[in-house]
Amino acid sequence: MTPPSVDAAIARAHRDEWARVVAGLARRFGDLDIAEDATAEAFLAAVERWPRDGVPPNPGAWLTTTAQRKALDRLRRESRRYDKHQAADMLRDDTPHEPTGPVEDDRLRLVFVCCHPVLTMEARVALTLRLLGGLTVAEIARAFFVPETTMAQRITRAKAKIAASGVTFRVPSDDDIRERLPGLLAVVFLIFNEGYLATAGDDPLRTALIDEAIRLARLLHALLPDEGEAAGLLALMLLSDARRPARVSRTGELVTLEEQDRGSWDRAMILEGHALVRERIATGVPPGRYQLLAAINAVHTAARSAGDTDWSQIIALYDRLIAADASPIVRLNRAVAIAEVDGPDVALAELERLREPLDGYHAYHAARADILRRIGRSDESRAAYERAIHLAGNPGERAYLTRRLDQLGGAR
Repeated sequence: MTPPSVDAAIARAHRDEWARVVAGLARRFGDLDIAEDATAEAFLAAVERWPRDGVPPNPGAWLTTTAQRKALDRLRRESRRYDKHQAADMLRDDTPHEPTGPVEDDRLRLVFVCCHPVLTMEARVALTLRLLGGLTVAEIARAFFVPETTMAQRITRAKAKIAASGVTFRVPSDDDIRERLPGLLAVVFLIFNEGYLATAGDDPLRTALIDEAIRLARLLHALLPDEGEAAGLLALMLLSDARRPARVSRTGELVTLEEQDRGSWDRAMILEGHALVRERIATGVPPGRYQLLAAINAVHTAARSAGDTDWSQIIALYDRLIAADASPIVRLNRAVAIAEVDGPDVALAELERLREPLDGYHAYHAARADILRRIGRSDESRAAYERAIHLAGNPGERAYLTRRLDQLGGAR
């Protein structure tokens, strides 16, 4: 039986090193399949050997070396064409590598490969979440509201298309960076969201994914300091993650914004996020989606209490956001804000118009349940809570929704 300490070390190494090892192999060999498969084999070797030999002093270096050997073995075994062997020989070549150019981080370079224009936006996001974020196919499928088999096929086709198109793990030019920026921002944001509110597992939050997404957002902002949406995404993440200490109770229940202990929020992150928002406003350039979402979060985090929230300003920001992104989820969030200004009856009418596109989304039913509760329609509220609990994948959300359902009383 594997000691718990070894299991924890392997899990920590997977969380911290997976993306680093995959990205390093992808740069060196220029083949995503080889990079992913060799990394997986290295982790399998760790599962077999670490319980017997002990956890190495530097797990990341051990995994990288093992993965490189697995990749070389595969190349020799399959007698790959000359350029693949030449790539493998780089491991023993003393000549300098090509300059890294404007993107110095292997993981960020890998994202640019995965966000190549030959792929659809959905494929870019899915492939990067798999290779860089280390999310399982099932987790990515839930993020996209598609069956797991569909997502597996999408990722496989994306890797095949990159290989067939001759896309290489090369240094991206400035034009490449700006062309692929929307897909890259979407990738980083989805990685953050999976960490901020995990769709599977026993933990409500996946802090490693949150930290990785913020790290990537910082790199992007440093790389493109004049790109408003890069700054907006970083600000949005900082202002959201600043509330991390207050978001989950001791019993593992998700704590809603109005119930959170605002004194435990990370003030340094809030100040940094507010500064980024003000910096973008000062440019006078019309804000994009991430800048508007950051501004909404700035209003929330500026309020000393839930009762002090400037909901009128939040609605105005949502109105501007809808002009750029009229998605059902944006309209759902605006309806929740409407309830605070115009009352729950007006908000309910807005929600009913969103039933068809959002019927499979747990947050829609949770919002509707709360509005119905405030109106006094307890039976309908109870049914909506039950639907939300059934659809929710996050244990903290399920615990919160179950408590609210129990507070209604009556038949379950």
